[in-house]
Amino acid sequence: MSDDAPVSATPRRAPATPRRAGTYRTFYSEPLTVASAQGCTITDTRGVDHLDAYNNVPVLGHSHPAIADAVHAQLLRANTHTRYLDDVVEAYSRDLLALLPQHIESVVYTCSGSEANDLALQVAAYSSMSSGVIVARRAYHGTTSATAAISPSLSAAPRDHVVTVDIPDADDPDFEQHLADRVRRAAAELERRGHGTSAFVLDSTMTSEGIVTGEHVRLAAAVDAVHDAGGFYIADEVQAGFFRTGTWWGYEALGVAPDLVTLGKPMGGGLPIAAVAGPRVVFSDFGGQQRYFNTFAGTPAPIAAAHTVLATLRDGGFGERVPEAGSRLGEGLSDALAEAGVDGRVRRAGLMVGVDLRPAAQDEARAGAWAGEIVEAMYARRVLVSRTGPGDAVVKIRPPLVITDEEIDRLVDGFRDALADVGYAHAQGSGPGEGSD
Repeated sequence: MSDDAPVSATPRRAPATPRRAGTYRTFYSEPLTVASAQGCTITDTRGVDHLDAYNNVPVLGHSHPAIADAVHAQLLRANTHTRYLDDVVEAYSRDLLALLPQHIESVVYTCSGSEANDLALQVAAYSSMSSGVIVARRAYHGTTSATAAISPSLSAAPRDHVVTVDIPDADDPDFEQHLADRVRRAAAELERRGHGTSAFVLDSTMTSEGIVTGEHVRLAAAVDAVHDAGGFYIADEVQAGFFRTGTWWGYEALGVAPDLVTLGKPMGGGLPIAAVAGPRVVFSDFGGQQRYFNTFAGTPAPIAAAHTVLATLRDGGFGERVPEAGSRLGEGLSDALAEAGVDGRVRRAGLMVGVDLRPAAQDEARAGAWAGEIVEAMYARRVLVSRTGPGDAVVKIRPPLVITDEEIDRLVDGFRDALADVGYAHAQGSGPGEGSD
């Protein structure tokens, strides 16, 4: 998934005030208007602090001074567009490509994950001479015309050149083969429709599917199926990349190497920078026939922010810290569920965490309503999270990677208290809010 799909958590009552400039999110019962933010803390205009356990952009925390200094220095040095070569851009590109597989030799910059996925689709269609795309059932990959068309989470309207596949359960020991079989059938359907297969696009943590991770979640056979059909495997790392999962890239846990990689969101720590990376020959062939230009992408200021993020992640011990912090968070959430007697399922890859309430509710719609109540109850306790997955029944948690142990404990306490506030009976259809306005 690239830039966040609109959050579909439904508040119990209409927002108290209309949406206005500066409002952080309005999916909660009342809007949060930001005055300032530092680290994992957002302070609203009333002076109230909130723990930000949702925002996937400030990967190093809000208002990181090194990012601010790097951007400031470049704004005082040069303010160009991408027609000019610049050593700042070249140095970052070398360092970024060094972290990707050897066959990924070139990078093209964009301003957003939506644009990166759009460009990746163009490249795949040109190189494969096909237009058909395979995506997950609830995928979200962006808001351009091309990426919205492959984002069924935005609209259920069928697109003739798009076929969706259901993602198997993460605990299924035959996950890899089942997914491969579904991808093969999807490719056959695209061939029948006359489109052929240009790409299989997958968010590496399958966030819109409820965060799908685990020892059985592997893609090699599915990628073989895509290659057999003449298409590309595009790894959408806009959410999963830059140590979110405890390694540089989410696809590393899937047992595959991508043909194209799309990056964004945390890449610039809050600055608008994203990218597509792939083999040099693929970009050369595409660029020789189709012109691509982006005025603001890859200019010195956002690249300086991105280089600061990369260097800090590379040199700051995040390879050890993120798994450690994720384990503390996951275990805390599991303990809270057990204490409440709730049969929930915690899915986790580093600090990408989902709490699936469907096993307890045994009904997708009821679990989704319950998850919405929990999100609201956590907000009331000044802890910001969201929800995702089938029926929006998975509580989605992804704090900045600089979250401390004390903040993790506060997050877990907020979840524990929210469970108590909402009540387990709500999952069975008789809890708080039943019959209320």
